[in-house]
Amino acid sequence: MNRKIVLPPPVNPELFQELKSALGIRDVFVELLIQRGIHTFDEARAFFRPSEDQLHDPFLMKDMHRAVQRIEKALETGEKILVYGDYDVDGTTAVAAFYSFLRDKLHHPELAYYIPDRYTEGYGVSFRGIEFAKENGFTLIVALDCGVKSVDKIAKAKSYGIDFIVCDHHLPGDELPDTVAMLNPKQADCPYPYKELSGCGIGLKLMTALCMKRSLPFDWAYEYLDLAAISACADIVPLTGENRIITALGLKRIQSTMRPGIAALLEKAQFLHKSPEVEDVVFVIAPRINAAGRLKHGKSAVELLIAAPGELADFNAELLNTQNKDRRELDKLITAEALSLIEKDSDYIHKKSTVVFQPHWHKGVVGIVASRLIETHYRPTVVLTESNGKVTGSARSVKGFDLYAAMEACADLFDNFGGHMHAAGVTMPPEHVEPFKIRFEQAVAERITEEQRIPVVEADARFPLSELNESFFNLLRQFAPFGPGNMNPVFISEPLAIYNQGLRIVGENHLQMQVWNATAGSTAFKAIAFKQAHRYPQIENAPHFQLCYSVRENVFAPSEDRIFKSLDLDVKEIMI
Repeated sequence: MNRKIVLPPPVNPELFQELKSALGIRDVFVELLIQRGIHTFDEARAFFRPSEDQLHDPFLMKDMHRAVQRIEKALETGEKILVYGDYDVDGTTAVAAFYSFLRDKLHHPELAYYIPDRYTEGYGVSFRGIEFAKENGFTLIVALDCGVKSVDKIAKAKSYGIDFIVCDHHLPGDELPDTVAMLNPKQADCPYPYKELSGCGIGLKLMTALCMKRSLPFDWAYEYLDLAAISACADIVPLTGENRIITALGLKRIQSTMRPGIAALLEKAQFLHKSPEVEDVVFVIAPRINAAGRLKHGKSAVELLIAAPGELADFNAELLNTQNKDRRELDKLITAEALSLIEKDSDYIHKKSTVVFQPHWHKGVVGIVASRLIETHYRPTVVLTESNGKVTGSARSVKGFDLYAAMEACADLFDNFGGHMHAAGVTMPPEHVEPFKIRFEQAVAERITEEQRIPVVEADARFPLSELNESFFNLLRQFAPFGPGNMNPVFISEPLAIYNQGLRIVGENHLQMQVWNATAGSTAFKAIAFKQAHRYPQIENAPHFQLCYSVRENVFAPSEDRIFKSLDLDVKEIMI
């Protein structure tokens, strides 16, 4: 599937000259900074040197004073506190961090944590969790990464005399639950200056506020920056503002003061990098933490993250690593089955959406499968399975298309559904599956534009490959950590050619190349175009071509003649 390449509009020439004069760096880096909203020397210095003193005062967040006051009361009177969180990476890291802070820093003995079961309780605050709190004498629940829409559950807790503090980053509904404190920067009347914190990030702000209240060292809270960074990377929140600072500092903390559970997890994953980066969190750490909630129970992820050095950390790391292997096998198997169903649908070529259903598919991986299907068939996609007599599933969108609006048009068919523009979850009776397929296709067809049906690669700048060297990369890496809102820059280079017959198909449908700009006599670079092996004949017979790519460090590459061993190109698109 060929993708459309989009370049940003030209930057303001006066602003460009001012920033170039102030910084004295290459033109392409000035453009990249301006594209990221960096317009002055001071802003550039803060961007390149993220530090703890750039984090906002936690008491700027609405209800923070009330949350701290209620927790202080519970600590002073010895109340039983339940730390409650969702079963995904954001929820389990948030629970692990806040539970450990209360246990290890504030030494509160009347403490427990609760993770709902994905299959019997579902997402967020559950009635079973409320009953657990009542039966075990908890009078305060701190909910992390969930709760902003749990009006009925929190009302039930209040009827039992249980107070709630909610730390959530999801969009509030029309009605807020009756809590002691609602910590959520996305509330319309919350003055907190940064709105995109993860659930664990909001938990970190609450810990910081407690340190301020008690005149304790901030580092007592910042000890959990590693978990907040993992949550930010895994939850795909924008890596801008505070999230970028938290992630940059948290990645350093992962390396310098490795948490026992994380160290054990990386060892089981045979992770060999000297310093974890965002993509290592996303592809190595996060899937293993997530595997607990997807296949078994999220509590084993918390057990791993709060474990002291020793056998328990090693045991849980092995457990999560094994569950992740099982998850990958399920993901691969179900994706193949779903692609087969699509191929057998003679009408599919005319459709603008994808809906596939098999009752035996595993509920824990249908969201991953939906994303996989979009890689092959670029359409709004829903993958459904059956659980406890109901059909449940996950939906994923394509860039720019409002999936939530299309799902909402089918709302009368659902028992419940929720989500946002890019992703959603749904539950419905089995007899509504076929009507849903028809209605969802109609809803998508009415709303999607031709432009939204073409996958897009957002490039940052044109750049001569002959100028790529180690000094260039050393400055480029200072733009990290990379993620939504601050992606690894994507460059376009031309005219390129294959160097020394360096073209072959590797792995599962990947194209490996050695490329150079022969006319400029540049160093040759290794390049990998994932899932683009079908382009082999075109590249083999093309005298010149363009590449759209990002640059990455390859710490494993061997030394070869004329091949720059420490850098390679991650190819996004090939243009003949």
